[in-house]
Amino acid sequence: MKLIAKIASFFGQPLLVLTYLLALMLAINPFAFGVLRAVDQRGILLLISVFTTSCMIPGLGVALMKPLGLVQHLSMRDKQERIGPYIICGVFYLWLFKNFMDGSVPLLYATFALGATIGLFFAFFINIFLKISAHTMGMGALVAMVLTLTYTWPGLSIHLGILQVSMNIVLCVAVLLAGLVGYSRLLLGAHSPAAVWRGYAAGIAAVLLANVVL
Repeated sequence: MKLIAKIASFFGQPLLVLTYLLALMLAINPFAFGVLRAVDQRGILLLISVFTTSCMIPGLGVALMKPLGLVQHLSMRDKQERIGPYIICGVFYLWLFKNFMDGSVPLLYATFALGATIGLFFAFFINIFLKISAHTMGMGALVAMVLTLTYTWPGLSIHLGILQVSMNIVLCVAVLLAGLVGYSRLLLGAHSPAAVWRGYAAGIAAVLLANVVL
């Protein structure tokens, strides 16, 4: 079970949320991004750009903190060690959101980028006083984003050959994945139940706030 929990935690890494969501939006409505299909060159380049800016570069920046002695372990179980990584990631996400406001992506995706940014700063401030699960914050945000997408782009679906996957099914899968990641963090002893629920709440609240702002 712990192996499954580690795999779920790896793929439930909060820095991957915007990449997952972009892949989903490209799959269900590539025309919104100005491409004919998700695997078009522009779509692939956009995925690479988002993955690099929202996951790879911030992840490398956080990883470099260990050899520099700024954190003791990359799991950062001490909440005080998480302050620096939250700031690093928040700066990159803010920069990504600012670039998306030029109309290069649908406003809805820019809204989700803002939600992810707000979520990181929520986590930063909550972390000063209480420990919070970044993994469940990301999963809470993902569920809220998919729910928003389901109601904003009604009737759309993912076409997998002869199969057609509705957004309602995608939403159910997102909820199940969010639950699996939360359970995995508990199973691995990374967080208390309270920290896990705080993460879900912060992620959902961040996306709701982003939708109100934009």
